[in-house]
Amino acid sequence: MGKNRLEAFFDGVVAIIITIMVLEMKVPHGDSLDALIPLLPVVLSYVLSFIYLGIYWNNHHHMLHTCKQVTGAMLWANLHLLFWLSLIPFTTGWMGENHFARVPAALYGLVLLMASIAYWILQQQIIASQGEHSLLQQAIGRDWKGKLSPVLYSTGILSAFLSQWLAVAVYIGVALLWLVPDRRIERMTQHE
Repeated sequence: MGKNRLEAFFDGVVAIIITIMVLEMKVPHGDSLDALIPLLPVVLSYVLSFIYLGIYWNNHHHMLHTCKQVTGAMLWANLHLLFWLSLIPFTTGWMGENHFARVPAALYGLVLLMASIAYWILQQQIIASQGEHSLLQQAIGRDWKGKLSPVLYSTGILSAFLSQWLAVAVYIGVALLWLVPDRRIERMTQHE
């Protein structure tokens, strides 16, 4: 089976997730800039989550460029990833509404951790379906960012109980790590 439906479904669900997140932000009742100050944690958590969703969307797009066919295992792995991404609006809202409190910050990190694991599973399913010398395997190589991210998320989750700001700093750090464009797959697909 071709990959177009998988790509379109992923794109649609990510668009809905982003829409849900923005609709959860409440409009302030005042008409001055001071009315926006209480919303700052909500807006900041939205920005962080929007960046994460953008990173996943971008990397998913690049990753699917490396495969020609989609298997049933890949479909299930993709749904698994979408499950965890679909929880981002809830944890984003909870964390923002509670000014980055410890438990919401830890749960936010848990969702990020599980999404990163789900992404890795999808990546492995693509590699398994395309063969051990697949274009994706060649492109990701040792995948140090993919291996480091779950460790950092786990650190963020644990540190949330000591200092929620340390946890948020870790989550921002991981986002910055992935925000730097990874051109490995682009380089590999250009040489096909």
